[in-house]
Amino acid sequence: MSIKSGSEAASERAVRIAMGRIQLDGDLAVPSGARGVVLFAHGSGSSRHSTRNRRVAQVLHGAGFATLLLDLLTPQEEQLDSLTAHIRFDIPLLAERLELAVAWLGKQAETKKLPIGLFGASTGAAAALIAAAHLPEEIGAVVSRGGRPDLAGNALEEVRAPTLLIVGGADTMVLELNREALAQLKCRAEIQVVTGAGHLFEEPGALEQVSKLAVTWFTLVLAAEPAGRK
Repeated sequence: MSIKSGSEAASERAVRIAMGRIQLDGDLAVPSGARGVVLFAHGSGSSRHSTRNRRVAQVLHGAGFATLLLDLLTPQEEQLDSLTAHIRFDIPLLAERLELAVAWLGKQAETKKLPIGLFGASTGAAAALIAAAHLPEEIGAVVSRGGRPDLAGNALEEVRAPTLLIVGGADTMVLELNREALAQLKCRAEIQVVTGAGHLFEEPGALEQVSKLAVTWFTLVLAAEPAGRK
């Protein structure tokens, strides 16, 4: 299957990543001549089918980046979480699974030589930041969309990957949490506010701004990384 975006076509395949006794489903898309790969960490109650993340992924394909959209919970866990809403907030568990997915990317023929970035949304951003703190040699950049970096706790101070925090201007509580997190980050870090946008960036043109900001950041700091940071 090919996903077209701009002048690029990304070849996509369904993948299943074994993690101990569980397996997680994902979609790996790799454009010709990819210069990096971005692993997506979706927010609470979402999945690899998130329309917002997929729209961002398509723009990344057009800019020459491969993407891995991954379900962070098994179907059974998702069913349980839909009733209790507690697994989605188990940030250390989600971070651990992201780290295992990073290791998996390092073993695939299409991605093993590519620098790796993380794109986290909502609670997924906290998991991405913890994973980046644990894997300073593997993760080359992080982008957070409407994220909850505060949920990463003390791991914020350990992040070394250049980090971009994108927040909607109308998402006032999350904006304040991101500003507080920015002050704790010791790596290269910036915050970009999308004027008038809410938490889900549903306003006209808001998600397009997110995509452009993400592409610019990954192009600036991830594509410049030497292949195979590991």
